[in-house]
Amino acid sequence: MTYATLQPLIDRHGEQLLLQLTDRAVPPQGAIDTGVVDQALANTDAVIDGYLAGRYVLPLAAVPPLLADLALAIAIYKLHVYSPEAKIADDYKAAMAELDKIASGKIRLPLAGVEPAASGSTGVETIDRDRPLTPENLRGFI
Repeated sequence: MTYATLQPLIDRHGEQLLLQLTDRAVPPQGAIDTGVVDQALANTDAVIDGYLAGRYVLPLAAVPPLLADLALAIAIYKLHVYSPEAKIADDYKAAMAELDKIASGKIRLPLAGVEPAASGSTGVETIDRDRPLTPENLRGFI
């Protein structure tokens, strides 16, 4: 399942930035290289699936807006060959932190999930032997 596509990347970051990041031909072709974008989006999908696999049933039936937003932040970071500007790097770090929270269950997505196996009990049960206090078992203390 694809969490983001080319058009939302263009809408968020602009065609000029994507042209600079993806037109790697010599000489430059003057157009966004969709193959480079597709590879970055596939890598992004793999990262997100890796975080979701233990908690949610994949592939997802629908993409929640939160995941689409995180995918855009990760994909634009992955498109950079060299160091990205601070805003893009910060967005990437925040997206990875949110994915970590999703994987740990601190953030829940409105999706069908894999529930942890239940033990069947609803509370703590302790079983111990009887300990009656009698003069026989307290000999030497009384």
